[in-house]
Amino acid sequence: MSAYLDASILTATLVEQPATSAVRAYLIGTVQELLVSDFAAAEVASALSRLVRMRRLTADDASARLNDFEIWRAEASSLTDVHGADARLAYAYVRRFDLRLRAPHALHLAMARRLDATLVTLDRRLANAAEQLGV
Repeated sequence: MSAYLDASILTATLVEQPATSAVRAYLIGTVQELLVSDFAAAEVASALSRLVRMRRLTADDASARLNDFEIWRAEASSLTDVHGADARLAYAYVRRFDLRLRAPHALHLAMARRLDATLVTLDRRLANAAEQLGV
């Protein structure tokens, strides 16, 4: 079985958060294939960019963290592409108003489903939606 990592998990490896230690321990200890999409990588870059705009990181520090992320991503994970079918399924998920999903989260769910992977996230709403959808 594979593990699809969303941006919340990936960002926690680059920016100290309450869950950072647990995330790092999971990534070191798992035997699952780790899947990281280009979309999740773009969200990671966006999160670091936001921290630069908020002056919580310098641009140089954010760039260094992104470089570290790219090295880790190339060495420790399998890259996955976004398919058109993922966007169509994400659209269907967003239309399920009971799931209360935003489009980026729905896209992560759709990709995890297509890849038959376990979704690994720190986002409780996304985790609940995944459970309801059997992802």
